[in-house]
Amino acid sequence: MLGLKLPTDPRWVNIVEKNIEEILTDHAFCEQKATSTAISLIVSFPEYTDFVQEMVALVKEEISHFKMVHDIIIERGWTLGRDRKDAYVQKLITFFPKGGSRTTQLVHRLLYAALIEARSCERFRLLSEELKDKELSEFYRKLMVSEANHYSMFLGFARQYGERKDVDEKWQALLDFEAQIMKNLGTHETIHG
Repeated sequence: MLGLKLPTDPRWVNIVEKNIEEILTDHAFCEQKATSTAISLIVSFPEYTDFVQEMVALVKEEISHFKMVHDIIIERGWTLGRDRKDAYVQKLITFFPKGGSRTTQLVHRLLYAALIEARSCERFRLLSEELKDKELSEFYRKLMVSEANHYSMFLGFARQYGERKDVDEKWQALLDFEAQIMKNLGTHETIHG
């Protein structure tokens, strides 16, 4: 369903389990960045009324996910660590050339967002199935469904606002590029890395 060309090696969960505190901090900041992305899309493309409405709902959902992760961190006696750069996202957003029409810029941003949500969904599924920590396993199962919905929503909007054939070609090319990125990741206790 997600269309990812290279699945995460299940051994990534073994890396995560060695430092749950780190994955939770990284996850919290992923949720914060997702919130910021939705706000940025509202600011950049206010003329798309239906889209803005969906982004407002997404802001509320993503910030609530941030709070849920932060609450788990607090419950375990930890504090939220520092944010760090997301190498996956930094590499991913180099794929499309800068510029172009407003519609092209919107479609590119939507495709990036769809792919980030798809990879998060795939990683959450893996965590839900493989983590020995049952509380976190159940938590990630619930969030996996949200990520799948976000992926579908962003891809759907890209197809709605762009030329369908062109969008689908760009999506497949982006998936191929992402698979190349993923070959060098999966060795850290981060959601995407």
